[in-house]
Amino acid sequence: MASLYTHKDSNIRKTWLIFTLFFGVVIGAGFFFSQYYQDPSIVIIASVFAIVWSFTSYWFSDKIVLAMHKAKEVNRENNRELYNIVENLCITAGLPVPRIYIIPEAQLNAFATGRDPKHAVIAVTEGLLQKLDRSELEGVLAHELSHIGNRDMLVSTMVAVLVGFIAILSDIFLRSLWFGGSRRSRNQGGEIMLIIGIVFAILAPIVATLMHLAISRKREFLADASGALLTRYPEGLASALEKLHDDKTPMRRNNNSTTHLWVDDPFNGLKKTPFLHKLFMTHPPIEERIRALRDQR
Repeated sequence: MASLYTHKDSNIRKTWLIFTLFFGVVIGAGFFFSQYYQDPSIVIIASVFAIVWSFTSYWFSDKIVLAMHKAKEVNRENNRELYNIVENLCITAGLPVPRIYIIPEAQLNAFATGRDPKHAVIAVTEGLLQKLDRSELEGVLAHELSHIGNRDMLVSTMVAVLVGFIAILSDIFLRSLWFGGSRRSRNQGGEIMLIIGIVFAILAPIVATLMHLAISRKREFLADASGALLTRYPEGLASALEKLHDDKTPMRRNNNSTTHLWVDDPFNGLKKTPFLHKLFMTHPPIEERIRALRDQR
């Protein structure tokens, strides 16, 4: 099954690209802060913070995401059926068995995270376990194991953490304008730096979102195809995706920065989808994914 996972090298390169973009945005923001507030120490603080945050996202991003969704770990003793399904798929795929978590949500969904296959995690919602039959559950789990095999879950999880940080950084600058900003803007060149700073603060979240979208929608098609080959039963995943698409149960703990991690868009159950979420959809239309799977039969 090693031939399924041919994109891991490109995803490792993508991880370094995201690191580089993140450093550029944060250090650039630190430079404009330091110029605007006439304090050179700000760019040093921003650089140190970028380094610390990057290493934190690399080593602990999986724990951060799991904590955000109140996930609880299970093992063979307390959920033998789920553990056995994952273990059997891992043996077939030639992957180590990941840690398995259950998320207390009624919505049907799942995601994979972790920095590499040896430190991988698969998380499934309670609703998924309750409403899918065995072949459908195998299809979803095989999809997530394919993300692990392709090593794109590190990129996905890091983006979730880094995008959130850049958005916070932008918000801090814009709020700071209300506290002494107009007085500083009267300094020489202050007006220009103020305008540049505002533009930068507005563009920073857009750059972060583009980083978010660096996780190509094609990865979902790739994971679908690889998962179907792993189970040798494309209809299992196709049927599961139909149920996920028809399920309109909202997710109680939802976050735009982690949307791309899930097997299906977690905003699917909302009556009114946020405008920015519609603008930057991270998942391909589920009908296209189902069609592609059924074309494999």
